[in-house]
Amino acid sequence: MTGSIRLWLLPAVTFALALGLSIVPLADSVAPLRPDWVPLVVIFWAVARPWHFGLLTAFGMGLALDMLSGAMLGRHALALLPIVYLALKLRLRMQAALLWQVTVTILLMLVLYHFLLFWIDGVARRTLPGAIAWAPILTSAVAWPIVVGALGGLRRYQQDPG
Repeated sequence: MTGSIRLWLLPAVTFALALGLSIVPLADSVAPLRPDWVPLVVIFWAVARPWHFGLLTAFGMGLALDMLSGAMLGRHALALLPIVYLALKLRLRMQAALLWQVTVTILLMLVLYHFLLFWIDGVARRTLPGAIAWAPILTSAVAWPIVVGALGGLRRYQQDPG
C-alpha cells in the first residue's frame, strides 16, 4: 500500500503546485510572462510515466485549470490533449535527445497549445488577446530545463532514496 501511495504522491504534489503557480496573482507587468506550468508538468509526467499519465490526466488537469482560472470550461482541457498526445508519441525520441532538442520540441508544442487556445477563443467569439499572449511560450521554453532538472531529480530520489 505504501508503495502505491509513494508512486502517486510526487506527481500529485507537482500537479497541485503547477495549478497553484498558474493562478498565483502577479503584477500586471509580469503576469503575461508567466510560464505555462500545467502543460510543462503534464508533458513531463506523460513522458516519464506514460502508463500512468496520459490523455485523461491532461484532460483532468485542463479542466482543473479552467475552473481555477475562471476560463471557459474545456478550453485548456481541449488544448492540452493534442500536445500530450504528441508528447506520448515522441516520448522515446524525447528521452534520447539532448536537452536543447527537447526544449525546441516543447517550444513547438507550446506554440500549438497557444494556437489552440487562440482558436477556441475565436470560435467562442470571446475577446482575442494581443500579441503579448504569446509571451508565455518563450518563458515556458526557458523554464523547461528547470522543470526537467527539478522533477527528474525528485523522481530519481523517490525511486532510490538510499
